[in-house]
Amino acid sequence: MIAEILSEIRSVSGNMKNTIIKPIEVDGLKRTVYIKLITDTAFTPSDKAKVAAVLKKYVPAYFSVDLEISKLTPDCEMVKRKITEAVCSISKAVFATISQEDIKVEKTENGFKYGICAVQSLLPANFCNNINAYLSSNFCGGFEGEILSTDKNLEDLEVEESYDEPEFEIPVRTFEIDGFEFLEGEKIQKRAVYLSDLNLAKDEVVVCGIIEDIRERAYTNKNGTEKSYFTFVLNDNTATAYITYFARLKTLEKIKTLKIGDGIVCTGMNEEFRGNLRYTAKTIDIGKMPQGFVPERRKSKPVPRYYKNIRPQPFVDLEQTDLFNQKTIPACLLGKSFVVFDLETTGLNSSPVSGNMDRIIEIGAFKVENGEITESFSTFINPEKKLSEEIIALTGITEDMVKDAPTFEQAMPDFYKFCTGCTLVGHNVVGFDFKFVDYYCSTLGYILERKLIDTIPLSQELLFLSNYKLNTVADKFNITFNHHRAIDDALATAKIFIELIRLKKSLPDYR
Repeated sequence: MIAEILSEIRSVSGNMKNTIIKPIEVDGLKRTVYIKLITDTAFTPSDKAKVAAVLKKYVPAYFSVDLEISKLTPDCEMVKRKITEAVCSISKAVFATISQEDIKVEKTENGFKYGICAVQSLLPANFCNNINAYLSSNFCGGFEGEILSTDKNLEDLEVEESYDEPEFEIPVRTFEIDGFEFLEGEKIQKRAVYLSDLNLAKDEVVVCGIIEDIRERAYTNKNGTEKSYFTFVLNDNTATAYITYFARLKTLEKIKTLKIGDGIVCTGMNEEFRGNLRYTAKTIDIGKMPQGFVPERRKSKPVPRYYKNIRPQPFVDLEQTDLFNQKTIPACLLGKSFVVFDLETTGLNSSPVSGNMDRIIEIGAFKVENGEITESFSTFINPEKKLSEEIIALTGITEDMVKDAPTFEQAMPDFYKFCTGCTLVGHNVVGFDFKFVDYYCSTLGYILERKLIDTIPLSQELLFLSNYKLNTVADKFNITFNHHRAIDDALATAKIFIELIRLKKSLPDYR
């Protein structure tokens, strides 16, 4: 169906002959179909009207069409960047043996021609065809690729020395319980584990915190008897956690006296359930965190010595030359390093407290040093679960693109190494992206420093716009990009960040 629609769109005008279509979004409540097209030539209002007429034929009569057409003319560096991303996705072996200097790109009348210097014996079948398909999903025009001769031999390639990371046991932090009183238990509990450290399965764990929510529910046991159980939302100033408690008849009335704002001590089991950890309390007593409790900073696992699965790539962008042409780099950016990043995920749940923590499926990041974008870090991540149709439609990321990608256990150590010593920057980084990388890094023992700059409040402070979505802010600075792909969103955010700091002339406070 999509191929048929695209073919008809391309036939309505010469300006539309190389048009590509982005994933279609449907809002059933508003009865609106959102369609975004990209073309590589200028187009007229008449062209847009003709395209709208074509699309209307394929949309139910009771739905309206919200059509957006944008012009995107990639340069050679943009195409090279996508080729690098494609090679990484298609063959880790080839990716590990080439550099930016091994990829040559030139513009042709109908699109782009490129060559890659690579070791022939490493190449998978249909290598260039797969790269062409990847490029065609992002840019208009045709692509022609070839493998160039190289004097590289596998025996001559530099191999990093074998190195095993030192063993590191994730330290579990505890605090002294204040005001302990028995409610139903029989043992005095003196110390409780930080809720933020509940990341390992264990038979007996003591936790303590303030009740933020409490619900009594009913279930029927195997004998057909209806019984009560409770769910508590507990907070100890380090994290929030769900606590499940199956009430005993002799203590049920005592548990019912508990209310929001009370401090409780739970002794129970942290166990794996359907792929996630679940805490079930066996006994509940009274107690709270010590007055003035300040959580101890967790010790981090050492920075990996080498990149193992994802290697950063030098970043060169011809647009960057124009970006800084006759402009002074703000003094506050000199001598400082930032990592601007964006994620694509399987959903919006960024907190394990609410059940199933969603997974990262793509990381895109750029390093900004002395006010210039110098390196890129890009990878898909295998979520080890099926992608929903909604996520596939929104991001364009398919099962085939992530099935052979590294898992988060393989990817996050490399990302942690890339971020070390840098301030993290993102568009809604505080409310969304950092929560994911912080959780998945800390699960492996890597503790990211919480020095964050969020470009949303920074944009709200400096710009007057109808909204502060990434594409709206990008339009303000005439930055063109492909939305809903992590690497493209991250690059746009990096450029936006530099422009915002140029306006502000100082760095904002860290969040």
